[in-house]
Amino acid sequence: MDTLTEAVLAGAGPEELSRHPLPATFTAAHLLARDVGMFEGEADRDVRRSVHVGPVPMPRLAPDEVVVAVMASSINYNTVWSAMHEPISTFTALRRLARQGGYATRHDLPHQVVGSDAAGVVVRVGDGVRHWNVGDHAMVSPAYVDDQEPSAHADSMMGSEGRAWGYETNFGGLAHYTVVRASQLVPKPPHLSWEEAASLTLCAGTAYRMLVSDRGAQIKQGDTVLIWGATGGLGGFALQMVKNGGGVAVGVVSSDQKAQILREQGCDVIIDRREIGMGDGEDSAADAIECGKRLGRRIRAELGEDPRIAFDYVGRATFGTSVHVVRRGGIVVTCGSSTGYQHQYDNRYLWMNLKRVIGSHIANLQEQWETARLFRQGGLVPILTDLFELRETGEALRLVQQNRHVGKVGVLCLAPEEGLGVTDPELRERIGAGRLTSWRRYASTARV
Repeated sequence: MDTLTEAVLAGAGPEELSRHPLPATFTAAHLLARDVGMFEGEADRDVRRSVHVGPVPMPRLAPDEVVVAVMASSINYNTVWSAMHEPISTFTALRRLARQGGYATRHDLPHQVVGSDAAGVVVRVGDGVRHWNVGDHAMVSPAYVDDQEPSAHADSMMGSEGRAWGYETNFGGLAHYTVVRASQLVPKPPHLSWEEAASLTLCAGTAYRMLVSDRGAQIKQGDTVLIWGATGGLGGFALQMVKNGGGVAVGVVSSDQKAQILREQGCDVIIDRREIGMGDGEDSAADAIECGKRLGRRIRAELGEDPRIAFDYVGRATFGTSVHVVRRGGIVVTCGSSTGYQHQYDNRYLWMNLKRVIGSHIANLQEQWETARLFRQGGLVPILTDLFELRETGEALRLVQQNRHVGKVGVLCLAPEEGLGVTDPELRERIGAGRLTSWRRYASTARV
């Protein structure tokens, strides 16, 4: 173990951390460019075969960047896409980024360190960094934006050079160290452990922008919100935000176990997608209408009205039904398509009923800070379930790839065990440790 890592694990202060050199290499979960095409013609793109865990070189630090010693990270579906090399290889994105020249050329390597969530300790700051210091505890937002683009100053997510860190960039969070822009950092809530904090930014920030932000659906008291995949990483946070905002949550799930989880989490209406004949993603627009009619009847029987908002990240299998089922003037807000990107829907139900579709992607820095504030207040709690070690990243990815999980799947990186990193135990006690860890009982494995 290098001396900097030893100092980080010993809880050293800023001066001591600054004295130790950055290691020349560090352990990371990464993909190899030579593996692109390895799954060609195969029905099962088993990500355990494409993910490698081992040493990679430490990159140079740009003036606007920091080095974070990653204590914990988590799994998101974009890393599954990366590891499957679909819909395109993310090495293509790295080559595009490198064309900008300068420090961007560092990203075009024969390996890609993946992962779009992280929490850890800042151990180096670039010469141009003003608001962060060595020793700070931070979470990393996946929004990798160019603050010199004019459009980014209105909303950083609108910049044409915006990327998802650890997916469309190199040096991601599933590693012992990561290099990120200072504009990605969010203060770690002091009452949360490393693994809890590392499970927040991508999914919670994305759900906040989709539902709460003025760039999303802007939920208000009494709104009925349809949440597809309501026990997933995005859906679990969406459920909390709807309830906190005085809304009525309608959660759709795919099993009795997940329905029970929603009951325990206070979801107002729970629907098993099998009850409405929901298919496997190959449904036509007509099938979506029939599913929408059945779903609408079920919701109206429970609540007396149609939903105003549909929270949809599932994509092809659900989008047409979402368009059909929201009420006149309603909103479908979407951030992904895990079942396929080509959506079919009957446009009459959109235009003639004055409905809207809002595309949403990650969250800007202000939205991430607002989301973190809700965690510090105790209004939101982590939805971490399973926990793996870094060397088991392939197994963690496989769990998510096969949808055998609920909530968020965490990965311990430098943290030797779970439960570390809490610097405000009084706040943790006030919010309630049992509440903060309530999703751990839904773990699908007995890891860590």
